[in-house]
Amino acid sequence: MANKDPIRVGVLFSETGVTSTIGHSQLQGTLLAIGEINEAGGIDGREIVPVCYDARSSPEIYAALAERLIVQDKVNVIFGCYMSSSRKAVLPIVEKWNKLLFYPTLYEGFEFSNNIIYTGAAPNQNSVQLAEFMTANFGARVYLIGSRYIYPYESNRIMSDLVLQRPNSSKLGERYVELDASARDFQLIMDDIKAKQPDFIFSTVVGDSTASLYQAYAEAGFNPKTMPIASLTTSEAEISQMGAEVALGHFTAAPYFQSINRETNLRCLDRLLRRFGSECVPNMCWEAAYFQVHIFANALRNAGEDDIGQILPHILGSEFDAPQGRVRIDPTNHHTSLYPRIGVANSKGQFTIVREATRPVHPDPYMVTHSLGDWTASLNTLEL
Repeated sequence: MANKDPIRVGVLFSETGVTSTIGHSQLQGTLLAIGEINEAGGIDGREIVPVCYDARSSPEIYAALAERLIVQDKVNVIFGCYMSSSRKAVLPIVEKWNKLLFYPTLYEGFEFSNNIIYTGAAPNQNSVQLAEFMTANFGARVYLIGSRYIYPYESNRIMSDLVLQRPNSSKLGERYVELDASARDFQLIMDDIKAKQPDFIFSTVVGDSTASLYQAYAEAGFNPKTMPIASLTTSEAEISQMGAEVALGHFTAAPYFQSINRETNLRCLDRLLRRFGSECVPNMCWEAAYFQVHIFANALRNAGEDDIGQILPHILGSEFDAPQGRVRIDPTNHHTSLYPRIGVANSKGQFTIVREATRPVHPDPYMVTHSLGDWTASLNTLEL
């Protein structure tokens, strides 16, 4: 007789704390995909049941809840984590118990685990493209600002290396703030920027303090047409916090923006709106959280069971038509082929896409090679 038992999966994001805006969107992307799969008959009639916990933006709580999901709730697969510090906290837990974590966030690269599937951008899928675009259009004198934890440290190191390869380049400053930084905490940094006049500011500030950074920039009277903020971590979710006027004219590199004009994306956004209303703000981390569940479900249909030994061979090398384009899990490094894009924040609180990949970019988390190749295609003049 066929197994009809429900399939329990762990869902571990932050619904409270300093990274709750993104965490909430990742949770909604995950639940939307689970809902779609169950409404279509589940996995051969078996329902996927999410076991959800709020990790409260704390790496220690992430680790404790990951262990609880595995030991008490008996899950084999966890969808979760936003900040790299939370992934680093969960990694030894899933390795110890030989379970699988799907991680839907851009990160600093230079990591591999047989127990993690990385569905966010590696540095060769966002940092390389952003460095090329900003230095070509604004200049190579950069000032770096980040939150005080591993991802900004490493991401700023990578950006510095890329920018300093350019002629007439220099790093004019590198400053870090706490995760709960207010606009006041950025004032001295803005004074320093005013004195040094970089060509652009590179931000790896995350969470609620992102809005504080952009607010401090606006209050300092800077002009994004001549000295914009470029970021990998400022998405539509952060713009919804700070307001479109404050974000206007600043740049982000990501595989996904809400404004992608693909039928797959438009249909997915419509389903999201019907499921959650206007409270969800889709962004790059939401999209990765969404498509990784479908990757899992398709592999589970082929494997029959979600034990890592059974399902992992069906995940590696698999593809899915995600809102950003057709993505693929690389079988050698567990990362995902994605479509880098550059967007500029517009007056509607969205991003106008000004460059986009002509084909998926293979993940290179160890930056063995970062040739720009033919990843970009010029689009029409911006309309802000």
